[in-house]
Amino acid sequence: MTSEVLNEVLKLVEPGVKTEDIDRFAEDLLRRKGGTPAFKGYHGYPKSVCISINEEVVHGIPGNRKLCDGDIVSLDFGVLLDGFYGDMAVTVPVGNVSESKKKLMEATQKALDVGIAQAVAGNRLGDISHAVEQYVLQEGFSVVRDYVGHGIGRQMHEDPQIPNFGIPNSGPLLKSGMVFAIEPMVNMGSYQVKTLSDGWTVVTKDGKPSAHFEHTIVITKDEPEVITCLKKI
Repeated sequence: MTSEVLNEVLKLVEPGVKTEDIDRFAEDLLRRKGGTPAFKGYHGYPKSVCISINEEVVHGIPGNRKLCDGDIVSLDFGVLLDGFYGDMAVTVPVGNVSESKKKLMEATQKALDVGIAQAVAGNRLGDISHAVEQYVLQEGFSVVRDYVGHGIGRQMHEDPQIPNFGIPNSGPLLKSGMVFAIEPMVNMGSYQVKTLSDGWTVVTKDGKPSAHFEHTIVITKDEPEVITCLKKI
């Protein structure tokens, strides 16, 4: 359901659209499907979708701001249904974006894929973290260190934390049946971030763009199963 709703939400992304209209559409659609927004009210967060634009890394609050041609926008969305949580994020272009922003988005999405590929029974948590970091660094970008992925299930955030940096063959042993939300946040410049005065919106300290991709995955004895699928748009 998380991916079903977010795939519909992505169709709204275009220049001139208000972020609050995207948020309202997502919540209305989700509730019609029988789900509950996981983020709304979570530690006081006021909306259903975290919408972060350009230098905003995560936790951007939807409002009157309109998307502009050349922006990149991250949509982070969570669902509660039948006592379980789903969590997913994607960064997409608004109109025509620069080649450097395209490269940032592509590298972040690929870093997620590389991390997921390590999420197999018998590996260790550090194998996921290390794979993400090494790919990002080789592409010339940096990984955010202040915010990480997490276990997910009957709570939105469960142990273990899943950093996007780390040492291979370290950390907990991965076992079949574990469910993780893996989410690289990748900056064009420095990895350093700060939180704005609204208490939520996290931005890059150097003002350079950031991208964010996330999937909820299940570890199996074979290949990891991605349960938040993204359609090509």
